Amino acid sequence: QVQLVESGGGLVQPGGSLRLSCTASGRTLNIVNMAWFRQATGKEREFVAHMTFRGVIGYTDSVKGRFTISRDNAGNTMYLQMNTLMPEDTAVYYCAATFRGTQLQRTDAYPYWGQGTQVTVSS
Repeated sequence: QVQLVESGGGLVQPGGSLRLSCTASGRTLNIVNMAWFRQATGKEREFVAHMTFRGVIGYTDSVKGRFTISRDNAGNTMYLQMNTLMPEDTAVYYCAATFRGTQLQRTDAYPYWGQGTQVTVSS
């Protein structure tokens, strides 16, 4: 089993920045990929960014150039630096982990999820 805990959400004005963190515990040595997803009210959960254990990174088009995914040297904490935030970025952000290496933008590729952290972008 893998446990994931997110932190760092909050209220920020348009154009502002936030950094989310996700700390993994448990069977972390078998994790192949970690990712961030988000879910806005009334919408489906959508892929935001992922990073494989080899450091391969992917982003959804709407956040490219604004968001940066990274991890610490031990590989157990993942971050999402979010800059130039816009109201449409408002959502609950979830951290996810998988032992798989394919279809990494699909929610069903990830068996392990955090509880989510709210990000609200509003003036």
